[in-house]
Amino acid sequence: MVVVAPDGRVCQLNTAAESLLGTSANQARDRQLSALHPDLAPLSALIGRAVAGGRTFGHDFPLHPPYQQGEVMQVTARATPVTTEAGQTVIIELIDATQWRHIDREQALISQHDASRRVLHQLAHEIRNPLGGLRGAAQLLERELPTAALREYTRVIIGEADRLATLTDNLLGPARSLRREPANLHEILERVRLLVAHEVPGGVRLVRDYDPSLPPVPVDRDQLLQAVLNVVRNAAQAVGQSGHISLRTRVLTNWIIGGGRHRLVASIEVEDDGPGVPPALGDSIFYPLVSGRSSGTGLGLPLAQEILSRHGGLIEYRSRPGQTVFMLRLPIEPAAPSDEHGVRA
Repeated sequence: MVVVAPDGRVCQLNTAAESLLGTSANQARDRQLSALHPDLAPLSALIGRAVAGGRTFGHDFPLHPPYQQGEVMQVTARATPVTTEAGQTVIIELIDATQWRHIDREQALISQHDASRRVLHQLAHEIRNPLGGLRGAAQLLERELPTAALREYTRVIIGEADRLATLTDNLLGPARSLRREPANLHEILERVRLLVAHEVPGGVRLVRDYDPSLPPVPVDRDQLLQAVLNVVRNAAQAVGQSGHISLRTRVLTNWIIGGGRHRLVASIEVEDDGPGVPPALGDSIFYPLVSGRSSGTGLGLPLAQEILSRHGGLIEYRSRPGQTVFMLRLPIEPAAPSDEHGVRA
């Protein structure tokens, strides 16, 4: 909270505001609020509206915290005029809205995944039903054809039918149930790194940034490996002939996934310095058959999202030209239980 005079001069900051703005109350006193941080400039007009209208006004704006280089915090400011014996002041509440926006975005990703999964399963089943008959008819026809040249055509039909069957299997995702066991995620990442290292051009560097404090995580090793491999291969295709791909792990505390708060969450982050996700694909990147490459199938990310979802996790991303980060969040422990009112502890 910040207390200012009607002209915008700072009277007082509380401890939380000192931490947020990277300054002390003594250093800020009698300075213009907009002078404390360039991002606070819009609040001058907000203060004026609150004083003129005699009531509370709000404003949302991005804030670049001085202690977090490159990070952006979404802040909601509320300005309330207060009249006391000492005169009129304006109390400004600065509320970190980043977490609520994160939850909204996460819920949108979960809804998107649920909708695409239903469509995919229906589509895959509709494709698979006639494929068996098509393949069987081609095999019967092949037995009746007199020459190898003619049988070559039926082999093409059988081969394409098998290719479509494989595609529908990928659409349906992993068929078997999860086989969870405590796993060292760094071992899985190292296996992915070695696999991709043999596929990428010599100008692509794979960089490791592992958190040694990361505890074992209960996962299905093979399925998680496939999910991470899909994401890293996407990054490799994005950077092309030269660039950097970083494999990073972190431990997150009190993190919300799907409405449940987890005390500990493992975060696998895959960062590349490619051109970024095309803006036109930003809201649909996890939908099946959506790809920014003419040769892409658009199945890698949806399948990875399906695998993370089965683990109770989620894949999120942020992207701009030169920096794209996909974040695979995996709960290390079950979500905190809800109380009788449905609020999680």
